[in-house]
Amino acid sequence: MSTGRTLWRRVPPRAVDSGLVVLAVLDAWINLFGEGVPLVWACVAIGSAGLFLRRRFPLTVFLLTLPMTVFMDVAVAPIAALYTLAASTRDRRLLAGCALLQAAAGTLFWPPADTFTDDRTWTLIQFVYTLATAIAPVLFGQLVQARHDVARRLREAEEAREHERALHAQTVLARERAQLAREMHDVVSHQVSLIAVQAGALQVASRDPDAREAARTIRSLSVNTLDELRHMVTLLRASGGKETELAPQPTLADLRQLIANSGIETTLTGELPADISTTAQRTVYRTIQEALTNVRKHAPGARAEVRLWHDARHYGVTIANTAPARPAVALPSSRQGLIGLRERAELLHGTFTAGPTPEGGYAVELRAPARPD
Repeated sequence: MSTGRTLWRRVPPRAVDSGLVVLAVLDAWINLFGEGVPLVWACVAIGSAGLFLRRRFPLTVFLLTLPMTVFMDVAVAPIAALYTLAASTRDRRLLAGCALLQAAAGTLFWPPADTFTDDRTWTLIQFVYTLATAIAPVLFGQLVQARHDVARRLREAEEAREHERALHAQTVLARERAQLAREMHDVVSHQVSLIAVQAGALQVASRDPDAREAARTIRSLSVNTLDELRHMVTLLRASGGKETELAPQPTLADLRQLIANSGIETTLTGELPADISTTAQRTVYRTIQEALTNVRKHAPGARAEVRLWHDARHYGVTIANTAPARPAVALPSSRQGLIGLRERAELLHGTFTAGPTPEGGYAVELRAPARPD
């Protein structure tokens, strides 16, 4: 079944439309048996040729098929036009009106005075039958539209899960590195510092030149070890410059590329101080990345605004989005992303806030002091 669907998608739309036009003309020819006044054939030509434009102007093409429906009992052109209209609009009242209009056109005879000369019960039965025939392409078009919506939401859900897994992995890695850095700082650095202090005291108190030289060597090695430990702690906490990174890390220069790849209509305004640290730049980048991911996951179709700001005492970023344009797919969430952003803000001695806006959207803000204590 999937192979057949794939082959059908490879057929060019123009070829499909051309086939429908040919079938519509043959349908009219069979109903007229080759006979008909020029007015009828003009209606057939206009209604059939209009199928070439059914994807761009579905309502107009449907209206163009109504005259030929009045003159003869045709099915291909009106059904194709009605299906295209149903697959391209969400206005149920418009579709109901078009179905009734199609049923009325299929029930009328030409001239109109002949419509009510026969049995009215039979006319009503024919109207109901024609209405049922018109409802079929409407339901099928709506079904196809719903299928496309579900497929799109499944793709969005899968992309959101991929981002969620990537962010969760980054959060776990950051937590482990932070824990290791704390252990090295609180335990190892403390012990090495004591060694350096004791060696310094021995160097001053000892009268033996060899003992003093050994104490000086121990103290020098301890000081160098402390420097290396501080460098490793800085590296684990991802607070060093580019020369100390294990891998290239994002900075403010990568913000525009992040926004361009987010798949969300986003505006970027404002700026940050030019002298903020690499750690602060990376925190701002991760905050924007997590916020835009949450917008795409929880507010499909919403627009977002990223505002960078700073004053004499603080700097930060505010990300706000509008209300979602369509319902969001319910996805599992551990909220580890927001927890990680709050921890990143605390490392900068700042704050992180998040919450809904009065307009129905959502906003997050990172605020950090320009010169942390």
